Amino acid sequence: MTTVELAQSTVAAADSDISFFSLFLQAHIVVKLVMIGLLAASVWCWAIIVDKWFLYLRTKRQMNRFETVFWSGQSLEELYKTLANRANHSMAALFVAAMREWKRSHETAKPAIASLQQRIDRVMDVTIAREQERLESRLLVLATVGSAAPFIGLFGTVWGIMTAFQAIAASKNTNLAVVAPGIAEALFATALGLLAAIPAVIAYNKLSSDATRLSGRMEGFADEFSAILSRQIDERM
Repeated sequence: MTTVELAQSTVAAADSDISFFSLFLQAHIVVKLVMIGLLAASVWCWAIIVDKWFLYLRTKRQMNRFETVFWSGQSLEELYKTLANRANHSMAALFVAAMREWKRSHETAKPAIASLQQRIDRVMDVTIAREQERLESRLLVLATVGSAAPFIGLFGTVWGIMTAFQAIAASKNTNLAVVAPGIAEALFATALGLLAAIPAVIAYNKLSSDATRLSGRMEGFADEFSAILSRQIDERM
């Protein structure tokens, strides 16, 4: 190819419309489905990220408020009456579950105190598991998108390059104006895959760490509250 022909090819490629929207419209139907799927996955991931961020922030505030009230010296009976009829989460849910089992065991004709400690621990373990499930729900979606999106984007890239080569073979022309749109379309699929995967991986690691810390705080409170109830049980036996 002479210098003049190369310059003409470059100008033709520059004049062609290779905007993102045009690349999508010109793409093969398979590549379009890949792009739509990756965009939908990215939107879904960001919705989960925002929802979890607010959930963890709200949970931390609830824990801080509950700990402040719990360690203020207020009577456990009064605190239980205040929280018993509410929709409680995190530490408040642990406290209510343990106190409800405590009261049920003492309100019967024959108080069942012998195995009360084990029942309270079991009830709090179940509550912790339920709260962990609430905190960690849908995090697996982020992990799945983070690991699969680059490969899905790569699939779209390979398909787009195959389509570009088919166009080259059909036109029997290898100048830049013919090659560039197909290659750009293929690489656009890879870019969308990375756009979906990178935030998903970063958010999954951060949110998983936050969920673990919140679960650790609940387990620590459960141990402390179990020790308090254990002393009271020993005093009544």
